[in-house]
Amino acid sequence: MTTLWWIFLTVGLVLAFLIVKLIKGAKKYNHIDWGSSLLNFIDGLSRYYCIRFHRLDYERFSLPAEGGAILISNHISGLDPLLLVAASNRPIRFMIATEEYNRFGLKWLFKAAGCIPVHRTGRADIAFRQARRALEQGEIVALFPHGKIHLDHEEPFRVKPGIKRLAELTKHSIFVCRIVGVRGQGSVFTALLLRSQSKILQFPTINHHYFSHKESLLHLGELLLGHRHPFAKDSSSKQHPSKTSESD
Repeated sequence: MTTLWWIFLTVGLVLAFLIVKLIKGAKKYNHIDWGSSLLNFIDGLSRYYCIRFHRLDYERFSLPAEGGAILISNHISGLDPLLLVAASNRPIRFMIATEEYNRFGLKWLFKAAGCIPVHRTGRADIAFRQARRALEQGEIVALFPHGKIHLDHEEPFRVKPGIKRLAELTKHSIFVCRIVGVRGQGSVFTALLLRSQSKILQFPTINHHYFSHKESLLHLGELLLGHRHPFAKDSSSKQHPSKTSESD
């Protein structure tokens, strides 16, 4: 009985130490106001987890200090939104599939964080109106333009036309980045458990004029998947990424 008591005591002390460490880490890394103390704590905890456990290497996004903007990235795992939040200097509202938004146990968090549910089939106009309203109110809206987890080698490389529609509808700047170095790619949950050497690569900002290029959706998709070099300005001053066979 005495041995069992010591085991419980030891486990309790270890758990208490870990809890205190997590609380301190969350307070240290949170520096963005999400509008509630609970969300601020979750933000700090998420940043602490990404930077310390997943060894996130990044330069903080050069998002405007105020005003609306669109943030896009490749999507390789369930860890991706946390990495983007950790690299941002402002709260982010994600556009996510309705089935993910309604996931058991997480819907309250997605709702509190202002996520915008998108129906994959039909009623997408509702989500676009919400995103447009958020951008007009000066918020950052993020989405994964391939529409779901999509690995670098998977086709189609072309992104879905939703990003073009949102850009032309709102005329807001688009901040483009690419996530690499994540382990457990292709899974929602496995990547959360495997320690990574994650990194976020940032590319030059584009705007709605970019989509006047006929193959813009294909080129943007190839860039996000690592099949193209970052954007370069051509003689017409329009931004197009140049082709490469190498990935990042």
